[in-house]
Amino acid sequence: MSKRFSNLKTATVVAEAAPPMPVTSAAAPPASIETPPSRVGRKQISGFFTPEMSFAMNVCARRNALSLQQLMAEAFNDVLRKYGESPIGE
Repeated sequence: MSKRFSNLKTATVVAEAAPPMPVTSAAAPPASIETPPSRVGRKQISGFFTPEMSFAMNVCARRNALSLQQLMAEAFNDVLRKYGESPIGE
């Protein structure tokens, strides 16, 4: 084994000896973490998109001096109007 990888065997043994991480619920944040005021009373909506879509949305937001959240709220309101629903706002 080359000198470059000589510590791999030791690292593997140390990693196997480490105690398991405690399992926490993803639904409830730890008590020590406070919710930022900007998120109080709000619910997250997310999705998985291509890197190209992510880049295009971020560029569009920056060009129009908006946050990505503001741009997405505008897009969601446009979709609601398209389908005959009332826009909600931000």
